[in-house]
Amino acid sequence: MGRNMPLNSDDVPDEERPAQVVASVEHPVRTAGAIRQAHFYKQLSALARQAVDLTDPQELLQRAPALVAQALDCDGALVYLLEPNHLELRIVSTFGQTAGLNPGEFVANRVDVPPGFVLASRRPVVVPDWSREDRFAAPAGAPQLGLKSGLGVPLFDRGQAVGVLSVGSTQINHFGAGEQEFLEAAASVLATSLQRAQVEAQLRQAHKMECVGNLTGGIAHDFNNLLTVILGNLQMAQEHLKAREDGHGLELLQAAIGASRRAADLTGKLLAFSRRQMLVPSRVPLGDLLPSLADLLRRTLGEKISILVEVAPGCPPCLADRVQLESALLNIAINARDAMPEGGTLSFSCSVSQGPVVDLPQVAPDGPVTRSSWVRIRVTDTGFGMSEAVRERAFEPFFTTKDAGRGTGLGLSSVYGFVRQSSGDIALESVPGTGTTVTMLLPAADDDDAALAALPPGNTSLLAGLRVLLVEDDAEVRDLVQQFLESFKCHVSAHASAASAWADLCENGAFGLLITDIELGTGMKGTEFARRAKLRFPDLPVLLNSGYSNYLSDERREAPGRWPLLRKPFSKEALAEAVARALGADI
Repeated sequence: MGRNMPLNSDDVPDEERPAQVVASVEHPVRTAGAIRQAHFYKQLSALARQAVDLTDPQELLQRAPALVAQALDCDGALVYLLEPNHLELRIVSTFGQTAGLNPGEFVANRVDVPPGFVLASRRPVVVPDWSREDRFAAPAGAPQLGLKSGLGVPLFDRGQAVGVLSVGSTQINHFGAGEQEFLEAAASVLATSLQRAQVEAQLRQAHKMECVGNLTGGIAHDFNNLLTVILGNLQMAQEHLKAREDGHGLELLQAAIGASRRAADLTGKLLAFSRRQMLVPSRVPLGDLLPSLADLLRRTLGEKISILVEVAPGCPPCLADRVQLESALLNIAINARDAMPEGGTLSFSCSVSQGPVVDLPQVAPDGPVTRSSWVRIRVTDTGFGMSEAVRERAFEPFFTTKDAGRGTGLGLSSVYGFVRQSSGDIALESVPGTGTTVTMLLPAADDDDAALAALPPGNTSLLAGLRVLLVEDDAEVRDLVQQFLESFKCHVSAHASAASAWADLCENGAFGLLITDIELGTGMKGTEFARRAKLRFPDLPVLLNSGYSNYLSDERREAPGRWPLLRKPFSKEALAEAVARALGADI
């Protein structure tokens, strides 16, 4: 009889219970979990919709704390963003109980501070019970507000931790795996929105700069043609007045020449801003350049910064565009000044190195590893240095650690572009609190490069009798250059187009030099004409001239040799020197 009596279900082990009994017990638990997950998905979808709909990410950042706090049924939430100096986190937005922390305040980016610990950990950090937490100190106002547990997750931007999304609760062990997954997903939505806004801003800036560059380039080409005519004619008038010993007239002309040269400098700065400046490599003796630059910096950086220069004995000249090299060194010096607000030491040193590059960090595989001789220029400061995250992005265009409005993020990126375009390489070493060293490798000028300056600027006797084929579409510039060349006793055949010059070349041949503008209006470009001429007459020296050309870099990569370039506007002496360089390059 007892064997047939029904048993109480509580007396039966789980493994002996019928399956339907076990399922009936577990069903409410699964249902509650599913409801919670559905709730999380609903709130996450709402956040994602707002991320898509809101054009301003700051508005999303303001709404996010309330949304995540309500979704997790907790008592407070905060969003922190890492400051450009990587030393502090700024509270961007809050909701509910935040232990007395308010938007706009800053907290230290240290591992003994909750958001700093999350940032350093690069993973979610759960605090089950603040009273038992020993990894970092609880927020000062947490006990008074009754906050007992917390959860923080990092915000990532292209692999770099840039902020923290944090929540708190008045209940112990409030945040489990589900809450953690939801907060990670919410942080990902926020980070994606910030990335999108940043990319859009960069694209707008890049488009603006491209438009400015195109406009500047077009203006500079025409403006430099005008300045070439103005300066050239002023120079010839100056020679006439010197012969007549007209002192007052010479003073008036000198003022006009000075103003014209300042206009030419302004055009050069506009081209440098648009990053479309043409490089004209020459022998640059660093023993002269660095001390002169140091004198300029001592007057401009102030007495708080000590400047040292060391040029190793026997260091050869480097082969680079002198103007752009000076600009690159100034850019680095300005960054160093900003890193030493209380003063410090800025050191320049250069030395020659032989053989392949073996000890320069960050040198790209296609860098100057096969060069047998190059010049190493180091610029070292004693400033606050860079974190690894900042150092890794220092050469990126538009990346800056300066406050809004104080930097474009193009300083070091333009230096990088100049060095790479000069067949060199660049590296950056930095330790927070110690300082930064920027190392540039540039080709050392060899004996072949010495021929570029073989003829002194004032010596034009060797040019007498030289047959020159001149191609220039601007009539006034063409007449001026022809007068300059004829004053050197050259025989000049001048043409307004590549077509007529080609016919002259094919019919007469045997020219000693081709001088052509790069931009020749409609029809064939000067570089294309020069290539065709070199194919027909391989020994024909070429001299390019231009006020601006955005085709120059690509054209010179394909050119059969290193063609020297004469920038407009130019003087009579500069033309003579450029002609000598062109002749020397083919000797």
